[in-house]
Amino acid sequence: MMISAHSLCKQFQSDGRVIRAVDEVSFSVRPGEVYGLLGPNGAGKTTTMRMILGLIKPDSGHAEIDGFRSDRDPDEIKRRVGFVSASAGVYQWLSAREILTFFADVYGLAPEEIEPRISALGELLGISPFLDQRCATLSTGQRQRVNLARALVHDPPLMIMDEPTLGLDVVGSQVVFDYISLLKQQGKAVILCTHQLEQAQRVCDRFGLLFRSRLIHEGTLDELRTQTGQADLVEMFIELIKEPDAASQPATSPSGKP
Repeated sequence: MMISAHSLCKQFQSDGRVIRAVDEVSFSVRPGEVYGLLGPNGAGKTTTMRMILGLIKPDSGHAEIDGFRSDRDPDEIKRRVGFVSASAGVYQWLSAREILTFFADVYGLAPEEIEPRISALGELLGISPFLDQRCATLSTGQRQRVNLARALVHDPPLMIMDEPTLGLDVVGSQVVFDYISLLKQQGKAVILCTHQLEQAQRVCDRFGLLFRSRLIHEGTLDELRTQTGQADLVEMFIELIKEPDAASQPATSPSGKP
């Protein structure tokens, strides 16, 4: 099942000016693929994610998951997406089991499905030993695992990860990398948004480079190297910033053609 964004556009009004936050952004992500949606601050990553999640309605274009469109079926889209963010917290006075039960109910799992699902996630993510502990007593790494389980509780086909390693040490970051590997094995489509370009280069199969609201380049790392003449993602973005007309160019395909 392909996850796709079709010509997403979004404008905002600010101080009497029209700001185009996202301009004709299109891409697709296959099952079992990690797609790095990358760009500097203000490039349009967050707005694009919110449109895919169905949190804001595009001015034009749409995202599509399992035949449902974000502009017409936002609730169905939300049921099919998991969201992981470094800024997501846990409810301190609830146990991990209570949090997972709450979110499973919100996502519409049948009562008889919830406990087997939590048990399976407990084994999968190594949280079984502390499922019944109050979250206030958990370590940072343990809370992180609970949040990762929360995003998977409804078994979504698409996972969106927004700066998932922000503020984490090497061990915590490795937990996230292992989680991404698990998602790939399960055939999930993953959209990873991060400023950590070295980490993105490590885990992503393909990339979309956003700059000034537009998708400028797209492809595997080797394809991007061919398109840009640069060796790694950091150098590619440095060159983009140097080119004032880059945002006016259409995204190039792996063949180098628009």
